[in-house]
Amino acid sequence: MTKETRHLGFLLLLVACNGGEPADTALAQASTETATAARETIEAMRRGGGRDGSASFTPPPSTARDPGARESIGDAGAALDGLSDKQRYLFNIGKLDFEEVEEVDEGLGPTLNLDSCGGCHSQPATGGTSPRINPQVALAKVGNNTLPSFLSLNGPVREVRFVRNADGSPDGGVHGLFTISGRPDAVGCTVQQPRFEAELARNNVVFRIPTPVFGAGLIEAIPDSEIRRNAAAASNSKQALGIRGRPNMLLTGQSITGTPNHNGNDGTIGRFGWKAQNKSLLIFSGEAYNVEMGITNLAFPTERDETAGCQILAPQPNSEADLDAGSPADGLSSIEKFTVFMRFLAPPRPSTQVTGATADSIDAGRRQFTDVGCALCHTPTLNTHVAASPASMAGKAVDLYSDLLLHDMGIGLADGIQQGQASGREWRTAPLWGLGQRLFFLHDGRTGDLREAITAHYSTGSEANAVTKAFFALPDAQQQALLNFLRSL
Repeated sequence: MTKETRHLGFLLLLVACNGGEPADTALAQASTETATAARETIEAMRRGGGRDGSASFTPPPSTARDPGARESIGDAGAALDGLSDKQRYLFNIGKLDFEEVEEVDEGLGPTLNLDSCGGCHSQPATGGTSPRINPQVALAKVGNNTLPSFLSLNGPVREVRFVRNADGSPDGGVHGLFTISGRPDAVGCTVQQPRFEAELARNNVVFRIPTPVFGAGLIEAIPDSEIRRNAAAASNSKQALGIRGRPNMLLTGQSITGTPNHNGNDGTIGRFGWKAQNKSLLIFSGEAYNVEMGITNLAFPTERDETAGCQILAPQPNSEADLDAGSPADGLSSIEKFTVFMRFLAPPRPSTQVTGATADSIDAGRRQFTDVGCALCHTPTLNTHVAASPASMAGKAVDLYSDLLLHDMGIGLADGIQQGQASGREWRTAPLWGLGQRLFFLHDGRTGDLREAITAHYSTGSEANAVTKAFFALPDAQQQALLNFLRSL
């Protein structure tokens, strides 16, 4: 190995491991020829592959393996510490409503993906994500439904979006998997399932799986200024690795701005959903109630499907506050109860009980997570507002492992769906707390293996290309330590 080659490798290691900030300082120490080669290589890594920009990366062989989901119980699903007795009571009634199976006379349908919030958000506890046994398979046997080919008993809970309408114009909306037609309590409703197999043949179907809502109230309490502060931090390291953060909007000449996904009306930062498309937990609850179960509410009062014969089975909106209730808690609408439950739901607790891992290995993996550059997007900690309400949530460190920004993840993870200002290739950095007990990864649940999920971060145009390569360049023992750390979260 020549001296120049060793120097180039050292420069790339500095850039990839966040040890060479600012990277240009390190590059300036090399010869002009070596520095140029380093910059070309880094730029190719940003584009996605070789110097022609092609996405040809294949992980090298390694003995490192995903330890698998932790089976420990009690690490998730509890209420936040410090709640008052009344707040804990509201948390509990919200949880019961979140877990309840809905019926047609309560507004279920006409189209739906499942009949309860808790059915989708149940791994490893209520509020989590897709469970080991997919409840949608059982629901497909009710009424006149058939099971779409992309759902399986041991696969993830999924919702379906179509990329384009029949005329080629953008669609992007959720298409309910099932209907209430054929149920004994839905006589007269004849809504039909979409023609999923035909849309699959058109390559027009994309999937989403449920996002966990653990610690959601703490995420909601993070001020915009904290997100912007973190976005500006370590800018030299991010720039060297091709990490840009979320382009906010397309401007004249197709130029872009580097800000988070903003609410279109008040200009504040969205943070919930796979593309940070929802501003608040109340909006998140109302939209999910309508989209996933077909239940209209005060946030989304209009039926998605107004087929005749399906609109007289429940009052309109289907769920609203009961102003004549005997107590304030009884008067809350369902989406308000869901919101209270999610707002007071504690984050998952990390663990050292990872299969085959020692505490030292997990600690070493935590360091590698930062050194490789993962923490530049999966920010370990953000802080809530000092005056957040209730007081038990004020001024708290939130160990969510996300910057809540949108990042271009390249063609490999693109779904072609624009939400707000998020393009079809942009995704919110997924919070990693609770990762150790998840069974399915990425927005569509395409894999349950962490190494495969990391590999999928690499493709043409992805901001994560350099960091992904840096991970797979680690010795096997260090790769294993990082995987152990992820499964400890």
